[in-house]
Amino acid sequence: VSGNKLLDTVGRTRRLLGVNRSGAEFMCVQGRGIWDGPVDDAAIRAIADWKANAVRIPLNEECWLGLSNVKPEYAGANYINAVKDLVARIEAHGMTPILDLHWTYGQYTGNSAGCPDVHATCQKPMPDMQYSQSFWSSVANTFKDDQATVFDLFNEPYADRATSQAWQCWKDGGNCPGIGYEVAGMQDLVDAVRGTGAKNVVMAGGLAYSNDLSQWLTYRPADPTGNLVAAWHVYNFNSCANEGCWNSTLAPVAAQVPLVAGEIGENTCSHGFVDQVMKWFDDHNQSYLGWAWNTWDCSSGPSLISGYDGTPTAFGLGVRDHLRAVNP
Repeated sequence: VSGNKLLDTVGRTRRLLGVNRSGAEFMCVQGRGIWDGPVDDAAIRAIADWKANAVRIPLNEECWLGLSNVKPEYAGANYINAVKDLVARIEAHGMTPILDLHWTYGQYTGNSAGCPDVHATCQKPMPDMQYSQSFWSSVANTFKDDQATVFDLFNEPYADRATSQAWQCWKDGGNCPGIGYEVAGMQDLVDAVRGTGAKNVVMAGGLAYSNDLSQWLTYRPADPTGNLVAAWHVYNFNSCANEGCWNSTLAPVAAQVPLVAGEIGENTCSHGFVDQVMKWFDDHNQSYLGWAWNTWDCSSGPSLISGYDGTPTAFGLGVRDHLRAVNP
């Protein structure tokens, strides 16, 4: 990180422009495998053919740590080695891998609860003190000699109320209103990564499912390496989904630190909304990744492709053509 820009190993500005490769966050904990669809060399080459230069990989902390509720064949060393192999393939095609802590431990039944399960079977509001630091210590130890790999600390933090109290919880963790388990704050996770000696770039998303960065600069965690960037997510149905909000809340952040829109998408089966997002980020020289490189029906979640050979959906067509235009 240099100011509000990301630099590559030879000092050139590098925007992270690409896609999310979902699967490793849910397949393992559901006992169905590790990846959702192929991740062999041909499948990764298809992503590179879109002129993507980054791939975000959502992960599951229980699968990585090899906890007893996950089938051994999809957990621990088997899971870690599968992730290492995919990271190597992504890098072999000149792209930046982003490892994202997506599903975590902790029982939550409050607002927007995705599941009542204590296990990492859905998105939880905040990382957990019980396992999230161990997860990041292990991931950082695994990849600290590969500084091309980026760490996204926690997919989409949210709290019952977007107040200063919620932001304090976001940064420092502890016992947070409405959350029944002890929370690991963003500072705890930064410390877990840096405690290994890893200097990799770290992303921290704000509140409201990473859509709210209004107090990110006030509460940003301390990072002795200076390699901390702001992460943001946006879909057409989020509250901060218009240029007025982006100018008022994102622009001040992007003026000080690199800004990565780790997930962009829309539920319209088209690309009119993400076209606006990508233009705004282009104009501010910042980064974005489309959700998701999976062959889902667009009505069940934004899907960029209809086949793992890179055949785009109507939504994905807009992202692909834009990536090819900005990364010729």
